[in-house]
Amino acid sequence: MKKGFLLIVLSVLSSTFIFAQKNQSKFHQLKEEFATPNSYRTASGAPGHEYWQQKADYVIDIHLDDVNQKIRGEETVTYFNQSPDELTYLWVQLDQNMRAKDSDRYKITTSEMRDQMSLTALSRLEPEFDGGFKLEKVSDNKGMPLKYTVNGTMMRIDLPRNLKPNDSFSFKVKWWYNINDHINMGGRSGYEYFEKDDNYLYIIAQFFPRMAVYNEVEGWQHKQFLGRGEFVVPFGDYKVSITVPSDHIVGATGVLQNQNEVLNAKQRSRLKEASESDVPVVIVNQDEAVEAEKNKAKTEKTWIFHAENVRDFAFATSRKFIWDAQVVKFGDRKVMAMSFYPKEGNPLWGKYSTKVVAHTIKTYSKHTFDYPYPTAISVHTDRQGMEYPMICFNGGRPEKDGTYSERTKYGMIGVIIHEVGHNFFPMIVNSDERQWTWMDEGLNTFLQYLTEQAWERNYPSRNGIAYKIVDYMKGDKKNISPIMTNSESILQFHSNAYSKPSTALNILRETVMGRELFDFAFKTYAQRWMFKHPTPEDFFRTMEDASAVDLDWFWRGWFYSTDHVDIALNKVTWFKMNTKDPEAEFSRDAAEKYESRDSYIANIRNKEQLAEVHTEKDNSSFDFYNSYNPFAVGLAEKADYESYLASLSDDERAILNSGKNYYQIDFSNLGGLIMPIILEFTYSDGSKEIKRIPAEIWKRNQENISKVFVSEKEIQQIVLDPNLETADVDRNNNYWPERKEPTRFELFKAKQRGSTPNPMQKVKEN
Repeated sequence: MKKGFLLIVLSVLSSTFIFAQKNQSKFHQLKEEFATPNSYRTASGAPGHEYWQQKADYVIDIHLDDVNQKIRGEETVTYFNQSPDELTYLWVQLDQNMRAKDSDRYKITTSEMRDQMSLTALSRLEPEFDGGFKLEKVSDNKGMPLKYTVNGTMMRIDLPRNLKPNDSFSFKVKWWYNINDHINMGGRSGYEYFEKDDNYLYIIAQFFPRMAVYNEVEGWQHKQFLGRGEFVVPFGDYKVSITVPSDHIVGATGVLQNQNEVLNAKQRSRLKEASESDVPVVIVNQDEAVEAEKNKAKTEKTWIFHAENVRDFAFATSRKFIWDAQVVKFGDRKVMAMSFYPKEGNPLWGKYSTKVVAHTIKTYSKHTFDYPYPTAISVHTDRQGMEYPMICFNGGRPEKDGTYSERTKYGMIGVIIHEVGHNFFPMIVNSDERQWTWMDEGLNTFLQYLTEQAWERNYPSRNGIAYKIVDYMKGDKKNISPIMTNSESILQFHSNAYSKPSTALNILRETVMGRELFDFAFKTYAQRWMFKHPTPEDFFRTMEDASAVDLDWFWRGWFYSTDHVDIALNKVTWFKMNTKDPEAEFSRDAAEKYESRDSYIANIRNKEQLAEVHTEKDNSSFDFYNSYNPFAVGLAEKADYESYLASLSDDERAILNSGKNYYQIDFSNLGGLIMPIILEFTYSDGSKEIKRIPAEIWKRNQENISKVFVSEKEIQQIVLDPNLETADVDRNNNYWPERKEPTRFELFKAKQRGSTPNPMQKVKEN
């Protein structure tokens, strides 16, 4: 290799290395991480002029076997290819196959033996429940068999002819499956058995083969359903007929089409009253539900529901249901807020559920778009919280005596807000839950926080509050994954996908952007992507596009890294102007000199222990310097000062005489996560002031910076992050003068077995 060429290569390599080093900046733009904008998704975060998405319509007939706890179904799916691509096969989701005995979900679950094992724990070591879809037929619209292949929770249907753009294909599937006991086995749907009255309450979801999403980002989204990463489904129209025992009450996605056939005159009258009432009206009361529990019908009824432009369908059914409803108005349009719950949910559910549903859709609408669907339903079940279009399943059960703890009350209200709120994210803003849990759970939990605070002042929200995320943020990084992690690979799932992103959005709203800019940008994102399929980049780009705030540093730190916030206030140096006024400066110098002299330890002790020094004994030892005052102001000093003043401009003279204080504060970023700096100054007169410095102060040095503050008043105290808004994990380095916060400990006392009565029970006991 020639020497000149070698130098060029070394130069290029050196430049590349320097560029790579520069790219380590926490302010480096997210161009490498983001997908390239195109005609489908723009650089602004909006859908492009060639954006497209697929559509799937369903006609489904369902039969619930209440004796054997089985679902039998038959469906016709019409799939519309609205893409520019020619398709040779279709992928269909078979979520129930997660419960099949040969499911990968069981195979990949780690397990270990312990010295003591319960029967429940032992039963989970190998699957015993016969779950999964039992497919009886897959055919075209004329009944001719179609070739299909089942791979775990996915089924590929090979098309008899290529499906061209702007064409559609219809096929039929017939199936059945055993319904799981979701109380004892877990799961997003299933049944709960009430032994006392020998009845079942069913919450049924993911009960039919559903089309997978095909788009320009992933192609087919057919990642296997393993239980954690949820799903993404194309929008479509549904007509669903549900056959159940004739004394059952059914709540479902969509609008009931045959009231006259399934409701009696009294129920229809009450439902009509509810459609005009802004407070809950009981349609089936508790006495009627209890009577139905006792007298089980031997006949059946079919409830028919229609739903338009939804991404999924779910329902709940039981003879135990109490049913109440009220109307929520959006302009001239009415939305029915409804609740279905057994007597075991009272008194909490009758008092709160439907009111919370109404409050939720109104508050979410304020921050996004008017709730577009005709109904919003909350169904009570124990140990559950799961969402589907227009219907959700929520926990929060009182004690058997009707009392409840504060935790149960607020937990119930919170979960209803959260699950009803999912109608907005991801049921309408249809993000890919199988890939990015935070895009629905994090955004929804953020809006849940806003809705909780609008429900009750100082509502005890669990998530979204900066100081409540501190313990997670400062934890062992081996056990923490970035928010931008695939759903199945997340560590500490709830903290990662719910708490951290909702907290990040609150910090964006309160600290980084301000409420006005944030609220406009967030609403812009919601309205751009309602009834569409957004990606993380679409969210990130829209928030910047609509606010003119560069947030790449924020996304990089909070969403792509596991850094935490720990900004230290290291040192404060106080400066005063040297005015050169001999009267002022000489007297200040004298005071400082004599104060130092009188404070020196040896001088203090000599004053006590040396009764008399030599010059005190012999005055003849004095000379000029024993009486000379080096700080006395003479004519020469005064003349020099007058000459100095004459050389100054009016502006300079004003600064000289202002008496201002200059405080240099040195900061270090110990946690790695870039954040704005918020300081509270307490002045000598007792007044306080908060200073806010944008995060961009860290642009040139992300580890150590200094900032000078000019003040007319002397500062007595400085507090960093005084309102606990940045999730700073160590407040011991946030004070000047230094102040340490005590570490709290609790005296451990072993509790005796047996539950502690809740406050309502204690009052009853008295």
